[in-house]
Order: sequence, then C-alpha cells, then structure tokens
Amino acid sequence: MQHIYLDHASTTPLISPVIEEMNVVMKEYYGNASSIHHHGRQAKMLIENARKTIAQALGASIGEIFFCSSATEAHNMILTNAISDLDVKRIISSPLEHHCIIHTLDHLVKETDVEVVYLNVDQHGTIDLDQLQNLLAEDQKTLVSLMYVNNEIGNILDMNRVSEICSTNGALFHCDTVQGVGKLPLNVNDTPLAFLAGSAHKFNGPKGVGFLYMNGDNIISPMMYGGAQERNIRAGTENIIGITGMAVALEKALEQKTERADHIKSLNQHMRTRLEELDDIKINGTDQIDNILSVSFPPTDRADMLMFNLDISRISASSGSACSSGIEHDSHVLQHIGHPAERKTIRFSFSHFNTLEEIDFVIEKLKKFTPVKIES
Repeated sequence: MQHIYLDHASTTPLISPVIEEMNVVMKEYYGNASSIHHHGRQAKMLIENARKTIAQALGASIGEIFFCSSATEAHNMILTNAISDLDVKRIISSPLEHHCIIHTLDHLVKETDVEVVYLNVDQHGTIDLDQLQNLLAEDQKTLVSLMYVNNEIGNILDMNRVSEICSTNGALFHCDTVQGVGKLPLNVNDTPLAFLAGSAHKFNGPKGVGFLYMNGDNIISPMMYGGAQERNIRAGTENIIGITGMAVALEKALEQKTERADHIKSLNQHMRTRLEELDDIKINGTDQIDNILSVSFPPTDRADMLMFNLDISRISASSGSACSSGIEHDSHVLQHIGHPAERKTIRFSFSHFNTLEEIDFVIEKLKKFTPVKIES
C-alpha cells in the first residue's frame, strides 16, 4: 500500500520542477559562489536570481533577503542580536510560539537583562492583542515576536493589526511566517515588519534551507563569523542547490496558490464532515488555515495507541503531545489553551497532493480505534 501522507510539513515529496532544477544545479553548477572565477560567478548568479524571486514574493528589496539553513537559525539570530544591536530591552511574545522561539527566549532571559512578556491566550488559542496595545503604551524599546500561523492548531494571526499596533508605538515586529509563506497573503509593503523568516520545506521545497527578511532600517550583526557571505550577515559557503530549489518551490506555490488553496479547503471541509461520524470529537483552535486540522479525541482505552495504529496503516500524522523520559504529555500549545490532558490530539496537515479518497481512508481507519456515533 502506498503511504498516505497527512503531514505535508515533513513528508510531502518535492514537486517535480523543484527536483529537476536541483538536479541541474548539482550536475552543472559546482562552483563556489564566493569565488571570482567563471564557475563561481555562475553559482553567484543562481543565488542572486533566487534572492530576487524570494524578495518579489514578499514585496521586499533584494538587499533585505538573506539565506540560511532554516527559520530556526534566523529566529535565533534575530532575537539574540536585536538585544545587542538594536537596544531592545523587552520582548513580547506568546506562549504558543514554536519551540525555536520559546527556547531562545528562555536562554536570553538567563543570559541577558532582557525582559520577556508572554501575552494571554484563551481556550481557542486567540492571542490578546488589546493586552499587547496596553503593554506597548509603556516607553520601552520592545520587539514583538508573534507567529503568522500556529504550527499546531493552525490559528492565523491578524498581522495587519499587530503591525499597526507596533508601528504606532515604535516597537519592532518580528514574525515567524514559516507556516504562512506561499499559502497566505504576505507583503512587507502592505504589512510592515522588522523581521520575518521562512523555511523551504513548508512550501514543498527542500529541507535544510531557509531565508531571513531584515528591514533595511533594522540591521543586526551576524550570529556566525568566518566569511563575508550573504553580505557579511551569514558566514559559510552558500547551499546553492537548496537555495535554488527553495526559490523554484516558492515560485510554483504562488503560481498555483488559488488552485492549491481551493483543493486543500475541500480536503479540510471533507475531513471535518467525516469526523462528525465519530463520537465526542473536538477541533482545537479557531480562525485556522485550511492546511492544518488539530483534532481532539475522547479518552478511551485505545486512545494512547491512536498514533501507532495510524502509522501501522501507513498514515503519517503528528501527535499533539511530547514525550520525555517515556512520559507522554500534551504539548505546550495544548497545555496553554487548556486542552484536557486525558484526551488525545492528532494534527492532520493537508497538502495539495492529498485526495478526498485518502481522507475517507483515514476516517475508516479511525473508526476502528475511536468511538463512533450511534444513530438514534
């Protein structure tokens, strides 16, 4: 049986134009982009063409785009160096951010004098933006770090409102846009930000490559030293294969944006309809992107085996829990929205590669492991 992937973030295969372009680069462009000889100039051209593609997609200047290994690397550099280079005294975030943000902030609290404030969230995962506005009324150099789309429950941030609040109060807005790039509107001219970052594999590009947008008014120093690559912002020989693949993937994602979105919406709605056949099912979050569906299952004697049984059925999904020392517990996101610990959450992520038939296959498998509604 062929695998049914319902976790596009990590398992969906690269679309063929991406593979084709990366293969060409591997075969024909083996120069170091930092070298001044012919082969080096060819490699440099690929990087700059990719930079132009990413910049145009974001409405940014090509001089504001920097390539790196991942959004995690970019976020670490932004948060750390905004303190030292931009005199940031306070960082306001939310407890629902990705671990690359939360863990970096935990480290910075220990190692620096920065104050970190987490905004309140309700049981649906909605962030209290009125609280943000009140906090920014205080005269203190602040960086606001909030994600565009929550990677677990799919909630979409009102970026326009956050940008407006930050601009009005002189705060810097840094956004983790990993789950939104290539799927949702994102233009730094319409929604001004100081920083954002993305990862190629979230829009069907290769893993191990990402990009950073840095507004020209808020320049920070590099986190890695050793070379002048990326205009002295990120030392190290550029990954021209990954960078090229990322640019092609984003280009295709934007070209097919409406078509993909319509298809994924139909998958999401079909999944929700079919889930109604099961008993006591709840959806975590609100105002969500269609690519992510966080489903809470009732406690049963077989609930703990849900992920295992789905995997055995060759269905790839993600658990809404973390495991440490053999003890499973709800993720930090689920804990902060008050998800009952006795229930089991599974995140299904939809790709434009998925089909309605695959959704039906998943539901039929779930019926074997979870309570089904009894018709009256």
